[in-house]
Amino acid sequence: MNYKIAVSGAAAGECVKGSKEKAEEVGRSVAEHGFVLTTGATSGVPYYAAKGAKKAGGTVIGFSPAVSKIAHLKTYKLPLDYHDLIVYTGFDYAGRNLILTRSADAVIVVCGRIGTLNEFTVAFEDNRVIGILEGSGGIADHVRSILDIAKRGEGRIVFDKDPRKLVDKVASELKKEDAKIKKS
Repeated sequence: MNYKIAVSGAAAGECVKGSKEKAEEVGRSVAEHGFVLTTGATSGVPYYAAKGAKKAGGTVIGFSPAVSKIAHLKTYKLPLDYHDLIVYTGFDYAGRNLILTRSADAVIVVCGRIGTLNEFTVAFEDNRVIGILEGSGGIADHVRSILDIAKRGEGRIVFDKDPRKLVDKVASELKKEDAKIKKS
């Protein structure tokens, strides 16, 4: 099965500096599993994940907040490289976040700020498999406390500090889901 795995994370800020290599490793591992990587077609963590996936021979699809390629480049000032296809949603950031998470089979959170929190909550409410790369900074390092405050359980979330082990855990959860579907 060719799963689509969205990588959600900060486009800028302090935690990007400390999670660059981790994001690339997540992207590389997603590609090595034979999965399609999806991103918000932006800089920072998603960019580095896309770079890792492409270097490993993977396929990367980006969902841009812009309405067109020119707006993507000139208005939003976002990159095009390391993506095989960019979908120009025209829905700004919040709309793009919704499309990105809903189009994915699972979401992996690396580092992150408010947009990442938005993508996380959409994925959580949609009962998606979510991987949290602990120790990567930002929102990723606060998910456990957010879940505790929210009193809604852990959903379908897996945690790990190792990028490869996290992708393996996400893959395992997706395969379990497929097995349940086949039995019904």
